[in-house]
Amino acid sequence: MIISKCPLRVSLVGGSTDLQSFIDEYGYGQVISFPISLYTYISLSKRYDKKYVINYTKRENVFNPDKIKNDIARELIKYFNLPPLTMAFNADIPSTGSGLAASSSYMVAAVAAACKFKGLKWSQAKICKIAHEIELNFNPLTGYQDTYGCGLPSPKLMVFNGGVDVKFIELPLVHKGIYLHNTKVKRSSTNILKTINIEKSYPLLKLVDETYKSLSNPSKFFKLLNNSWNTKKQTSDEILNDKDLFAIDNILDNDKTVIFHKLCGAGGGGYYLIITDELEYPDDYYKARYADKIKINIDNKGVVVWEI
Repeated sequence: MIISKCPLRVSLVGGSTDLQSFIDEYGYGQVISFPISLYTYISLSKRYDKKYVINYTKRENVFNPDKIKNDIARELIKYFNLPPLTMAFNADIPSTGSGLAASSSYMVAAVAAACKFKGLKWSQAKICKIAHEIELNFNPLTGYQDTYGCGLPSPKLMVFNGGVDVKFIELPLVHKGIYLHNTKVKRSSTNILKTINIEKSYPLLKLVDETYKSLSNPSKFFKLLNNSWNTKKQTSDEILNDKDLFAIDNILDNDKTVIFHKLCGAGGGGYYLIITDELEYPDDYYKARYADKIKINIDNKGVVVWEI
């Protein structure tokens, strides 16, 4: 059996500039993001009854891979010409509509597992590149940041300009608590991405530059991140399209323990990223106040795979 593991990711600034429509218009896009300590998992094992068995929230059992309804499984099997097998999907958290690029994380994990299955020794960067190409077959609005943001380790500045240039960076997150809050509002990222106004997204390019230059100045860094979230909210009416999201956003705006917050991914639901300064209040305070949140860390390994 082969098992692969890929982080989910959090985008800090620049999201939507990695869409092909934006790059076509302005020549490039750029994003600062980091992979997190929550993961998707793919397992592959051979079968000898000529069937393809796909286990996720549903179970598929077919002889013809073209009839597989799970997009990731179907396109992966076709791309790598995989023989009959069992393929299972698992994740640390409910991943549908999370805003954490779960689909891309699964896709990267699946490509890594397929490489191991086929005896291919691809780099993480190539795995991310092929995962992006495969995902475009069923989700043409997939941005460049997602597979690279999940599959490559550590915080990074990614520039998309016909290729993908990656610069690994260190974020000013010492003594910061990083949390995810589940809004429990479900949405389709594809539907929201269709509504993005790329002209209103253009100022995010400058904000990425300024944020990158402020890495050694935490107060300026977080001020720019907050500016970027306010800018991102203006790019589509669908990003905060629910009264519960408005309420959460207003609460976090006025919460003195919060130094930065934003909806993850395309917005419209899923998880809020919340960053706090843990030196401001005692540990017991945070344990009580954030008991219903998921505390996360930065992943520094990216996609990994084993054969057992």
